[in-house]
Amino acid sequence: MRKADSAYRRVAEAAARRYAPAGRFAMRFALGKLRHDPIFAAILAQGLIPDRARLVDFGCGQGLLLALLVAAVDGFAPTAWPAGWPPPPRPESMTGFDIGPRTIELARTALGGRATLARADLRNIALPACDAIAIIDVLHYVDARAQEDALAKCAKALTAGGVLLLRVADARAGWRFALTRISDQLATLARDRVWPRLHCRPLADWITLLERVGFEVQPQPASAGTPFANALLVAQRR
Repeated sequence: MRKADSAYRRVAEAAARRYAPAGRFAMRFALGKLRHDPIFAAILAQGLIPDRARLVDFGCGQGLLLALLVAAVDGFAPTAWPAGWPPPPRPESMTGFDIGPRTIELARTALGGRATLARADLRNIALPACDAIAIIDVLHYVDARAQEDALAKCAKALTAGGVLLLRVADARAGWRFALTRISDQLATLARDRVWPRLHCRPLADWITLLERVGFEVQPQPASAGTPFANALLVAQRR
């Protein structure tokens, strides 16, 4: 294993251990997701969250990104950090919102007082002023109008030059998109006992929407090592 992989794995393991008080399943889920979903390592490797940012995680689930940032900052040492990666960001504040009561409780268990966490629906939440927003695999669960309203709300909340990290599936990616969609639906069925209707768009349409509400967008693949059709849109507020 490459040195960078080994160093990141140690950070992911430290983040996952924060879920130990919630039980073995929560801890193992956190470890599996942090190790095998490429979005988390990419955010750290590319320094996508500015230092001293007021960070909002919109649809934070059980707080995996926030727990990863805490573990990275707490355990940071230049000699143990992946070579070529910038130092981990030290957010001025972290706020996580999610609709699920169970996931918010898991996030509170892992994060303690290191983040502000609350149940909220993206369709009616008032976002605080912030410098960075993460929305990972969330917007396809609401309809097109709600997606547009949510992104306009993000643009309004972000400071000029602030960054939105938005991961979406590309609806024009053929069988890879079909696999991504069915995986999301099966995961929702297992978790919530409902079969969700998903509202997906081609990647070009997501970019057009973001530009319309005030962002400059840099798309990049976000499925390394997986068969899925995910893309990360790094959108900077104009």
